[in-house]
Amino acid sequence: MATEEHFLRQAIDLALANVRDHDGRPFGALVVKDGEVIATGVNEIGATGDPTAHAELSAIRKAAQVLGAPRLDGCVVYASGQPCPMCLSAMYLTGVSAVRFAYSNEDGEPFGLSTATVYAELAKPLEDQALDVRHQPVGADQESPYAAWRLLRP
Repeated sequence: MATEEHFLRQAIDLALANVRDHDGRPFGALVVKDGEVIATGVNEIGATGDPTAHAELSAIRKAAQVLGAPRLDGCVVYASGQPCPMCLSAMYLTGVSAVRFAYSNEDGEPFGLSTATVYAELAKPLEDQALDVRHQPVGADQESPYAAWRLLRP
């Protein structure tokens, strides 16, 4: 059976190939279930222009297709770099069981590849964050989209 080190080295190899072969950003990721790689991804922001085309999200999307479900319970994500808050949130929301990464935000900082400032910003109360985020209740006189969704899924 493959080890965590083996899977992390595969993620690093994906990142290196993305840099060398596709002029991409240095990130690769795997989704593993029951010791088998079920999906891989690389950072494709440059190739697609999609700012959400991170390696982890690409691998998560592919894994959900392979499994035929949006839940990734029992899966482990192996990433070359420390997942950003967006990717980590997706892992929580899909039920990923564990995450392992080879390079930390501290390792990426000298190269401009750290998301530590975003983590720090998200740790602040909403009113103290740099991004203007507010709860603005509207729609009390309309049907709730949440209630409509629930009616279709008893």
